[in-house]
Amino acid sequence: MKIIWLGHGSFRIEVADKVLLIDPWLTGNPVLPEDQHAAAIAGGTHLILTHAHFDHVADMLPLARKLSIPVVGQYDLMGYWAEHEHIETIGFNKGGTVDLGGVSLSMVPASHSSCFGTDEGPKASGTEVGYMLRAEGKTIYISGDTDIMADMDWMGDYYKPDVGILSAGGHFTMDMKGAAYAAKRYFNFKTVIPCHYGTFPILEQSAEDLRAGLPGVEVIEPQVMQAIEV
Repeated sequence: MKIIWLGHGSFRIEVADKVLLIDPWLTGNPVLPEDQHAAAIAGGTHLILTHAHFDHVADMLPLARKLSIPVVGQYDLMGYWAEHEHIETIGFNKGGTVDLGGVSLSMVPASHSSCFGTDEGPKASGTEVGYMLRAEGKTIYISGDTDIMADMDWMGDYYKPDVGILSAGGHFTMDMKGAAYAAKRYFNFKTVIPCHYGTFPILEQSAEDLRAGLPGVEVIEPQVMQAIEV
């Protein structure tokens, strides 16, 4: 399995002959060079959405049309897009699991928000979520944008993920110290990969506090477009 950071909260995961594009933010992403956009999405088989903030959803519809692949996400928004945007979607909800062909994806809670601005004011678009991805004998927790939450207790106990991809930039999500606390208290990760940091000055710029808070855990500070094999 290869986990490739596209910057911010975006990932490309190559697993079981699938290429999963998690919240792929291309347009306006300041840390993903434009000349890398094509490589970032090449061969994509599924688009997976955690919530509808611009830095996660901006390229979803264009990529669904360009690549002719389904968007996987929370039922309410997927149903609306299928009906009104005429794209292929796979909609489900927290507690549900879908089979993406050798990849099992379970939807789990997150604690954030999922609104977008319109001329008539903010509009809700379903709810924010995270995912547990199971394939090739591994379980990966993709936290999405979230704070520390008590639900992590049962999530860690029930799914027992080996790898955590954790939002850890602060301001909008838990910060590095918070992510370390959550990982230590609620999970037993072998590997932790932080994300949603370093993009803007308002966010944390280093994963040092995460590494310091998790002795004995492999904390990998990802580099854009460089594969991490797990």
